Amino acid sequence: MAIKLFFFSATVAVLLAALNLFNNNPSSFPSHQHHFEFVPIVGAIGPESFAFDNLGQGPYTGISDGRIIKWQENQRRWIDFAATTSNRSGCEGPHDHHQTEHICGRPLGLKFNKSNGDLYIADAYMGLQVVGSEGGLATKVVSEAQGIPLGFTNALDIDQRTGSLYFTDSSSLYQRRNYISVILSGDKTGRLMRYKPKSKQVEVLLGNLSFPNGVALSQNGDFLVLAETTSCRIIRYWLQTPRAGTFEVFAQLPGFPDNIKRSEKGGFWVGINSRRKLIFKWVLSYPIIGRTILKLPIDVMKVYKCFANWTGSKGLILRLSEEGEVLDLVEDRSGLRWKSVSEVEERDGSLWIGSIDRPFAGKYKIIQNV
Repeated sequence: MAIKLFFFSATVAVLLAALNLFNNNPSSFPSHQHHFEFVPIVGAIGPESFAFDNLGQGPYTGISDGRIIKWQENQRRWIDFAATTSNRSGCEGPHDHHQTEHICGRPLGLKFNKSNGDLYIADAYMGLQVVGSEGGLATKVVSEAQGIPLGFTNALDIDQRTGSLYFTDSSSLYQRRNYISVILSGDKTGRLMRYKPKSKQVEVLLGNLSFPNGVALSQNGDFLVLAETTSCRIIRYWLQTPRAGTFEVFAQLPGFPDNIKRSEKGGFWVGINSRRKLIFKWVLSYPIIGRTILKLPIDVMKVYKCFANWTGSKGLILRLSEEGEVLDLVEDRSGLRWKSVSEVEERDGSLWIGSIDRPFAGKYKIIQNV
């Protein structure tokens, strides 16, 4: 009993560490004014990722009940656009979608192919999918690679010059609804892959990754950057130049990164779910601790959510240069505007801010002082 109490206490400490922040004073945009707008979502939560179509309409985003919805600016409302599974019975409505997402689907990364208007979707459970510009039911594109099923399809980007898709599978052992287990276990079954639509071939570019998450191509396509959540870092993988096929650490981050997107101003925007405290860094250095916690007779995800609601998970956003230097960093210390940040999509002077568990999308307009 004493041993169980010890490890239960350790569990609480670890989960608190995952949620709390360093007490560093965040920098901000010193020469800007900011206007934050809540864009509410009815009946679901978690606008994970954003995409704009070839006409500049949107954004489109995937939410917790498995729908992909589209923002109609002129009507100031969201409309249904697509779904990743035909089994929609019991998916929508006021209930815990976390319990049904493996049935209803959970669309995460989104990206339009500019050549034909198709929307590619990384669904955590249904794999890599695609739907036409008119929406509707998406169809399967990739569900496995090298004989191993996709267990947690997460993010994607498209090389618009070649049509190749780059996407991540965060884990072969744990599904999205158990994502805390991916971190605590020290799981390294994550993969970075490339799919070529013309040949319909899938290639594993990198394996043995610790919770690979967001992925984004550089401006000229000579490399891509990949968020490795557990390691709190961004990796650069070279696609061209004599270094093609090699990778290196691009940036070490103060917290757990989710998605990464190219910025209109240059560089990359990174959504960071929460900061990492030193105690959590220590726990991750000894995977046996996390694995022991996972063996305890408790629902780790429920404990995590409980403390997340209690302490608040104040996410932050930052912009990196194409050399990995921090250019901008903004944190909502009140925790009222954004939490559990998943993505930052820059569009026409505004930042669309996603979250894994908020019932709204954030629109953060930046006005340059003159």
